[in-house]
Amino acid sequence: MLFAVFGAFLVLAVIGYIVLETVRSHMKEPMFTSRSSFDSTAEGLRGSELFREANCTACHRAMRNGTNHGIVLDGIGSRRSVEWIENFLRRPELTYGAPTRDHALGREAGYTTALPSVDIHDIAVFLSELKAEQGSSMARQPPPESSGFIDSMVNMWAPKDWKDKYQDIRTKPPEQEGRSTEKASSP
Repeated sequence: MLFAVFGAFLVLAVIGYIVLETVRSHMKEPMFTSRSSFDSTAEGLRGSELFREANCTACHRAMRNGTNHGIVLDGIGSRRSVEWIENFLRRPELTYGAPTRDHALGREAGYTTALPSVDIHDIAVFLSELKAEQGSSMARQPPPESSGFIDSMVNMWAPKDWKDKYQDIRTKPPEQEGRSTEKASSP
């Protein structure tokens, strides 16, 4: 009996996979739109090459290349500055304030701190040019427009005095928004 139930689930999973792949392969538009972009400078292009040559894609994904073993770096340029990324690549423990998993000397991926300064700078420039659209999962801020889902969650779960203490970041004036982004992205 147990094998029959397992077999039925297996058959349903295979049928579902075949149907999904058939629908996906016949779609004219991509199933998921990319919410990240890049506009590489000469330094950024060199950094992109160095990123791949240094085997960073063994753990990280950038521009839809690599693995998800480590942090996905698509859109990191929307959250971190060139200086922050460069400081991290040179001195990860000082930047984080705690030991990191693989980026220090003597560890498996210790080559980041052993790279020449020019290479570290170019990789940092490349990563800082990976931007995310506002509201994507990789962006620093939610979409600027009102969201019924976010508003209903705030109304349901936030304490009553929350709106008196905190300001909704979707309604910040533009001049404050620029300052808070700079402050948050500096090391």
